[in-house]
Amino acid sequence: MSARNALKRSSLRDIIARAAHTLAGAGVASPEVDARILAAQLLGVAPMELMFADAPASFERDYDELVSRRATREPLQHIIGSAPFYGVDLAVGPGVFIPRPETEVLADWAVRLLHDAPTAPTVVDLGSGSGALAIAVARAIPAASVYAVERSAAARAFLDRNVAKYAPQVTVVPGDMTDAKLLPGLDGAVDLVVTNPPYVPETPTLQAEVYADPREAVFSGADGMDAIRDLLPVANRLLRSGGAIGVEHDDTTSAAVQDAFKSAGFGDVRVKEDLAGRARFVTASKLAR
Repeated sequence: MSARNALKRSSLRDIIARAAHTLAGAGVASPEVDARILAAQLLGVAPMELMFADAPASFERDYDELVSRRATREPLQHIIGSAPFYGVDLAVGPGVFIPRPETEVLADWAVRLLHDAPTAPTVVDLGSGSGALAIAVARAIPAASVYAVERSAAARAFLDRNVAKYAPQVTVVPGDMTDAKLLPGLDGAVDLVVTNPPYVPETPTLQAEVYADPREAVFSGADGMDAIRDLLPVANRLLRSGGAIGVEHDDTTSAAVQDAFKSAGFGDVRVKEDLAGRARFVTASKLAR
C-alpha cells in the first residue's frame, strides 16, 4: 500500500482514541477495547497487531460507521458477527443469545467431569442457543454423544452454522427445554445435562445490550426462576442414576436454585462461582432409586 493511499499509523491511533472517547460518552462499558476490536475487524488483523497495521484512506469513513452503530449500544458481537467462547469464534447475530465469558466456567466444569468418564458419555445441552456449551463439550470430548436442544428457529440457524463448522458430530434437536416429552429415547441414559437457560428476573434496568438478546433467552419470570424450575424434571428424567447436571443462574438466585434442585430430587447440590467470585452456577447429581 502506498503512503499516498494509506493513513499514517499515528493518525490511525488518533482515530481509534477518538472512537474510544465517543463510545465512553455513549455509556459503553469497555470503550477502548471495543474501539480496538472494531478497528481490527475492519482491517482484518488481531487487536494486538493494530500498531503495525496499514489502513487505507477509506478506513476512517468505514470505521466511523461501525463506531456509530456501537454508540447506539448495538452489541459489539452483532457488529462483528461473532463471539469468542472456549477457543472458537461462534457466529451470532439478532435472534440468538450472545454467549458470555462467564459461561466458560460451566463448560470447563463439564469437560473436567467428562474427562474422568470411563465410557463414551451422553450429554444434553438444554437451550443451546448458539451452541456454546454443546460445542465446547464435543470438541473437548470427541467420543461424547452430544445433543443440542433449541426451541427458537432463529437461534437454530446460528446453532446449525456453528455446529457444522466446529463440531458436526453434535445432534441439533428442535425442542423446548421444559417439554416433559423431550428426547424420550434418552430416558435414564444421559450422563450429563448442561444448561444456560433464561434466568434474569424481569427488570428494565439492565445494560442496553442485554435487551438486544432474544427476550425469551434472557428473562424468566419475576424471580428469574421459571425456566430452571420447569427444566429440572426433564433433566431428572433424562439422567441416569448418578448422572450430573450443571446450571447457570442469576447472581441473586443461588439459594433459590439450590432449593429447586433439592425439591426436584437431586443430591450432592453444590455452588460454583464465576471468575469474579459470584455464585453463578449450581451442580448436582441424580439420586439412585
